[in-house]
Amino acid sequence: MKIICIGRNYSEHISELNNERPEEPVIFLKPDTAVLLKKQPFFIPDFSNDVHYEVELLVKIKKVGKYIQEKFAHKYYDEIGLGIDFTARDLQQKLKEKGLPWEKSKAFDGAAVIGEKWMDKNSFSNLNNINFSLLKNGECVQTGNTGSMLWKTDEIISYVSQFFTLKIGDILFTGTPQGVGKVSVNDTLTGFIEKEQFFSINVK
Repeated sequence: MKIICIGRNYSEHISELNNERPEEPVIFLKPDTAVLLKKQPFFIPDFSNDVHYEVELLVKIKKVGKYIQEKFAHKYYDEIGLGIDFTARDLQQKLKEKGLPWEKSKAFDGAAVIGEKWMDKNSFSNLNNINFSLLKNGECVQTGNTGSMLWKTDEIISYVSQFFTLKIGDILFTGTPQGVGKVSVNDTLTGFIEKEQFFSINVK
């Protein structure tokens, strides 16, 4: 199982980090060791003083595909989930300044939260109008809607499959909206799609 992440897929998030708007999807990977184990807290790593939460809608790939045409992309997933792409922002900034890859800041152990459940995509009336949100200590800090994605899920699947063969069980992180911020010890992060809770984790 591989985790394929899309960066800079919401324009307001691009603006809040003063990033350049990309002309095509930004892709990076996380290894399976980045997945936060079920019912475990997230431990802030020793190498960062500025770890940020980034809530994202997830898609689980259900069959093998390569060079998938966008019009057929919907056949490659049935389930929608929610997760967090934890980012060591201070380390990422140093890496970006040197023109180096981001993996140390994005793919460390525990940096990928995958929600406790998945929903059938057919339970949504419109996949381009799904609301999701993140609460920190009971206060809403991020809200997103898939209608604001620069590249929709089917476009992402088609694009990614040009470079990587998609396999059963692969997870696609589709990007985060604005509102990312720092986590601190004893924070509680709770994620929702519409009004249904998908995860709640503690920060240590």
